[in-house]
Order: sequence, then C-alpha cells, then structure tokens
Amino acid sequence: MKAAVYRSGSTLTVEEVAIPEIADDEILVKVAACGVCHTDLHYLDHGVPTFKKPPLTLGHEASGIIARAGRGVNSVREGDRVLLPAVVTCGHCVMCREGRENICMNMKMFGNHIDGAFAEYVKAPAKDAIPLPLDLPLEESCIIADALSTPFHAVRNRARVLPGDTVAVFGCGGVGINVVQIAVACGAKVLAVDVSPEKLELAVAFGASEVVLPKEGENVAKTIRGKTDGGVDVAIEAIGNPITLGQAFDSVKRGGRLCIVGYSDKPFTIAAAKVMFHEIEIVGSLGCRPVDYPRIIEMIRAGRVQLRPLVTGRFPLSEVNAAIDTLRSGKGLRNIVVP
Repeated sequence: MKAAVYRSGSTLTVEEVAIPEIADDEILVKVAACGVCHTDLHYLDHGVPTFKKPPLTLGHEASGIIARAGRGVNSVREGDRVLLPAVVTCGHCVMCREGRENICMNMKMFGNHIDGAFAEYVKAPAKDAIPLPLDLPLEESCIIADALSTPFHAVRNRARVLPGDTVAVFGCGGVGINVVQIAVACGAKVLAVDVSPEKLELAVAFGASEVVLPKEGENVAKTIRGKTDGGVDVAIEAIGNPITLGQAFDSVKRGGRLCIVGYSDKPFTIAAAKVMFHEIEIVGSLGCRPVDYPRIIEMIRAGRVQLRPLVTGRFPLSEVNAAIDTLRSGKGLRNIVVP
C-alpha cells in the first residue's frame, strides 16, 4: 500500500509499505479520508519529537471502512463505516477507570505513538472504532476525530459552558472555529477573537455574536471587558500563544474560567492574587472521551453542528505535502487527504 511517511525535515514521502498485520482484537480500516492538523506541523516544523522514532506514518483524523476484522472481534464487522479517534486508550489505568480516557496514562496517538492514517490502510483496536451512521458523509466525518471532538470536550466538559454564558474564543482556526459553533450550540453568546478578518467572518457564519479584530497596541482584554460588562464567564484559548493566553486570562470576569486548548511549550504569566481574590479557574483540555463521540455525531445529525463547511480542501495522498503547505499558509479551515 501507499503511505505518507515522516523520516525527517518538513516534508513527507509517499512510499510503498506493507499493509499492517492485525491481531485478534484489531481491525484493518481502508482509509476514506484523514484530516490534516496543526499537530502534524509540530513534528514537521517545530521540532516536537514523535513518541515513535521515524520512519512513521502521520495522520490522526481518520474515517473509513473495515476491510478485515481479527478473529476475536464481534463488536464491528467487515464493511462497517467507522470513525477512529485520534487517541486509543488502554481502558484499565486509573484515568480510564475514572472515565477520563482522554488523559489515559498509556494512550497511543495515531501518527505519533503508532502509524497513522495518511495511508491506504490503518490498523486499530476494534474496541476504539466508532460506528458512523449512513447519513453522515464518510470522508468529511474524518475530522470529527479531532477538529470537532477536541472542542466538544473543551466546551462541554472542561469549560462547562452553560446556556446564557458569555464566551470569548481566542483563535478561530480549525479547532477554534469549532469551539465557536459548539459553544453557540450550548446556548452561549460568543465573542470571537482573531487577527484574520476572514476567520472572523467565518466565526460569524458559525454563530459568533461579536468579533474582536485587535489593533496594534490595543488592550484586547479591556476591549472584551467593555463589551461584556466586566468580563466573560469563560475564555477559551485555542492558539497556544503566551500573549493570547494572558489576554484570555485578563478577559475573564470574577468567578469566571479560563480553558486552555492550544498547545504551547512556553510559560505564561498570571497574577496569582487575581486567581485567588476573583476565584478564577484555570483548566486544561486535551482530546475527547470516547463516550462523547456518539453525542457529537448526534449534534451533527440534528443540524446543531456543521460538518461539511469545515472541509475547505481535498488532496490525494500523492499531494499530502501540498495539503500541509495549505495549512502552513493559514488558508481555509480543514484539509483532508483522500487516499
């Protein structure tokens, strides 16, 4: 089969590799599509090492059809349409037993710990396959695996957004735009913050009530506090930038909450006294629990969350590097690779 293999540098090479051999409890999935994510750029451009040393097939947002099932598999069968979560879990560590599988102590991420889905086939534990209804598009649904599930977990489980809340979303890219639409679906009033007018237009299309396009030297947090009578109930940072993390923290009202979704390896400074006196919560958010995937799927089926408009570019596997270049340029929302 063909696969896009990461060896070193900032590009992938499309190579002929062996079709994965599956164990009795695994499935082999013929990949319909795999989303291209900023996490891929961490490995290619930013020096973040993968857990499995290269060569490694990248890609962690996959949908497809089961081509083969192991002898011990009875939960799914050949021919089923499935979605694969970005991360597979062990099911028996302390975190998994507490229902927090998204921070499993033995987690394995496609395209990081194990070979991913920029390939014609990918193998996965059968227990982690999520059935995909016939009325959802097979290719576009691949991005549920991260671009939609990560914001869902952030908004619902970590930021705990409630109807009537005011929410500031910092960054309206592939993840942030879905933070916007899921917060709106939860009944919140959303203020979208981004330096791109085009992305702010998209944020409005996905339900944002107001937008903030920062001017040079502007105190963004002060602007948001002025628009919200003292600050927002929840600020969600989806960029991973120390500057915007500080702005997000400063935009939260007394008793409010900051939720950090964007990845950064750099520290940011907060005023500990403000955290204490104003009882501000700061929470992190990673991935999504398996139990939440059916809920996301039902929100899409009910029309409360948009899926098709999120996919703004399609590339064959042979053009995977063009898909990555499009992501680097900041164009569109989500590209998918269609083997």
